[in-house]
Amino acid sequence: MASIFNYADEIGPTTLIIVGFLLFVFPEPATSALGAGLMLFGAAYWFWEWNRP
Repeated sequence: MASIFNYADEIGPTTLIIVGFLLFVFPEPATSALGAGLMLFGAAYWFWEWNRP
């Protein structure tokens, strides 16, 4: 049976990607740039966490 603790490593990167997307779609250049950066950082963090024990 899968537990929420098995997916605890994915909460941080997923949150960064979601917040980055929300900032990206907000119609202002500064927040769009910050959102794009957060999405890229979240994706890199997600791939880094992928096969870690």
